[in-house]
Amino acid sequence: MTDAIHNLIEQYGLIAVFLGCIAEGESAALLGGFFAHQHVFVLWQAFLAAAIGAFVGDTFFFTLGRSFADHPLVIKLRGRPGFSHAYRLVSTHPDIFVLSNRFIYGLRLVGGIAAGLSGIAVARFVILNAISSIIWAALFGTIGYVFGLGAERIIGQALARHERLLIALAIGLAVAVLGWFIAHHVAKKERAKDAKET
Repeated sequence: MTDAIHNLIEQYGLIAVFLGCIAEGESAALLGGFFAHQHVFVLWQAFLAAAIGAFVGDTFFFTLGRSFADHPLVIKLRGRPGFSHAYRLVSTHPDIFVLSNRFIYGLRLVGGIAAGLSGIAVARFVILNAISSIIWAALFGTIGYVFGLGAERIIGQALARHERLLIALAIGLAVAVLGWFIAHHVAKKERAKDAKET
């Protein structure tokens, strides 16, 4: 069973990292780094898959905001908590916003839409987004890699494949739960702020 899962990760893991990083993908980038430490992936390939996924995701939502402002999906995302805050930030500090948006959990999707609806030039967004995506992928991939090193030292050199998979799943679950709590907290604060303004 674990050999089959291990083979699936070897064959399709980088694709999963890429797809996971398109949206809210810290856990995918962390797992890419972790599996690179376990020699399932090559480290630079894990970084590249995460960076390209992050870039494609942010560019996709930017394009939605820029070219499809009246589409029902864009209108729905504009109604999400945090949109008005993201739009204010991108309007006043566009460079800083584009560089930091990927690091703000819970605002990525609405942040991309807000950037698309703002006046920032496409070329400027693409360059800043590429820089942000590379830094983000390197940071979270490295954290995953270092966690893999720490886990190996704690558990020992005889870390079995099924134990590696369980640790990787635990990392992904922990990041997802933490991300959900942060996003929930940010959304609650944003709703309270929006309520005061109206």
